[in-house]
Amino acid sequence: MTQIDDETGLRLAFAVAKRALDHGNHPFGCLLVGPDGTVLLEQENGYMPDQDMTAHAERLLATVASKKYRPRFLAECTMYTSAEPCAMCSGAVYWAGIGKVVYGLSEARLKTMTGDHDENPTLDLPCRTVFGAGPRKVEVAGPLLEDEAAEQHKGVWD
Repeated sequence: MTQIDDETGLRLAFAVAKRALDHGNHPFGCLLVGPDGTVLLEQENGYMPDQDMTAHAERLLATVASKKYRPRFLAECTMYTSAEPCAMCSGAVYWAGIGKVVYGLSEARLKTMTGDHDENPTLDLPCRTVFGAGPRKVEVAGPLLEDEAAEQHKGVWD
């Protein structure tokens, strides 16, 4: 397999986020890429149908990944995600052992778009801060392609 560059990985995550929106969910999506460039998992936001406030795409993917793969392998994997993982999702990524996160839309910018929306009361706590609180290293790249990532949220939180 060939390696996936960050822009390609993010655009794949944006496509998953678009699918989530098409399926009646919030426009968040992510994927896990193995060390050889293979897409291992994809995950849409899972808020609907149960209105599960904890069913963020990144948390759901981290749960599946931690059941399917061991931390030593996950340490060599990259999560590409349409938006910066929130504090909850960052914790899940950390505990699963995923080694790198690449995100599009920052939490800070997302918060300006969502405000205090009941379905997304965004925590402006950077994932780097959460990851930095533990001894396990998680590499972070982002925000990248942020304007493109923000487009998916236009009109969603009005």
